[in-house]
Amino acid sequence: MRYEIHDCEVLGEGAFTAEDIARACGVATTWVQERVEAGVLQVEPAGGEWRFDSATLVRARRIARLEASFDADPQLAALTADLIEQVAALRRRLRLLGVADA
Repeated sequence: MRYEIHDCEVLGEGAFTAEDIARACGVATTWVQERVEAGVLQVEPAGGEWRFDSATLVRARRIARLEASFDADPQLAALTADLIEQVAALRRRLRLLGVADA
């Protein structure tokens, strides 16, 4: 199965494995495991295997970029990702309300 990965969305249905997330982020699988254990990434246990949704894939890519670009620790990168996600959600709500320059 092939997925197109963009900066803000993932096209395609289905759950991702830790290996899929690692490959998409350009990191080792241990990076994904460490972020799950730290509470930075949310996991959906499925039959003894970790599964991730598309939003988590986008979040993982963002966190990996922040860590690499700014030498940020995982918690700081996750906090920054949270803020980016909240701003994007607020902008979507403003657009739905018809507020200009959202």
